[in-house]
Amino acid sequence: MRKLVLLLFTIGILLLAACGSDDTQSSEGNENENTDGEVYKIGATQIAEHPSLDAAYEGFQQALEDAGLNVEYDFKTAQNDQNNVKPISDGFVADEVDLIFANSTPSALGALQATSEIPVLFTSVTDAVEAKLVESMEEPGGNVTGVVDLHPEGIQSTVQFIADYFPGAGIGMIYNAGEQNSVTQVNTVKEVAEGTDLTVVERTVANTAEVQQAAVTLVEDVDVFYIITDNTVVSAFDSVVSVANEHSIPLIVGEPDSLAKGGFATYGIDYHTIGYRTGEMAVDILTNDKSPSEIPVEYPAEMQLFINKEAAEAQNVEWHSDWDEDAQFTTD
Repeated sequence: MRKLVLLLFTIGILLLAACGSDDTQSSEGNENENTDGEVYKIGATQIAEHPSLDAAYEGFQQALEDAGLNVEYDFKTAQNDQNNVKPISDGFVADEVDLIFANSTPSALGALQATSEIPVLFTSVTDAVEAKLVESMEEPGGNVTGVVDLHPEGIQSTVQFIADYFPGAGIGMIYNAGEQNSVTQVNTVKEVAEGTDLTVVERTVANTAEVQQAAVTLVEDVDVFYIITDNTVVSAFDSVVSVANEHSIPLIVGEPDSLAKGGFATYGIDYHTIGYRTGEMAVDILTNDKSPSEIPVEYPAEMQLFINKEAAEAQNVEWHSDWDEDAQFTTD
């Protein structure tokens, strides 16, 4: 009889312990959930990993965290291979994610091809209308919207900067013609340069391995490099820096992260900021049942001239005193 009582007592203790373990797991889960108990699943993808895209993704995540949302992220990069883009989004659709964050033009196009139902939010896209992601900036239509990464006056200001301080310059541009984002920017540079004494000299590349040789072939024909926000070239940016430094060619870039890696000057935006704003849009969609078609595509809020003094010295750039007043400064 005593053995039976002891056995029942032991079983009771074990059952209580098991119940206590279940309660602890439930309690820990609730600490991370929203007040409505919702856990959101977001598929996040970008064409490649480099500082600007990474900063945009960090800003996106920060916005959702600040809003108190509990999110499970499934992050995938296409490793700068266009063939990987759509299968990544197809996988998100199969997993029935609540929203896709597409960080770059190729990633956004892949998401659009994969689904017309799941909300898609993009950033790090230069021209959403030209890329046919949306019908218009004001009325996107469909299931896609976001924040572009090109200030409306960014290229115009950059070309004017070159015309003012490097008159008559040949502008060397390297880009992947397979990136619509890049084609749009190069065409805009050409349009803005019309009527000036500037000329544009192009080289196209298909992958990062071709970038350095493309830069070398431009050396005899150009006075400045202008590297736009091309994912392929930015991924191999160090090779362009080495050519610019070796041949004393000022290296003008399309965003501040490349400036920090050895570019000389840019009219840039903060990618963390545009990612954060895209995250705020995601919160509105996920918690207020808002449709992307109701949210206009936005431009970056601010633009600023940035100059890297160390790069200017490495590339033997003649200094102008007005830069001391007009620019913000950074170093490598």
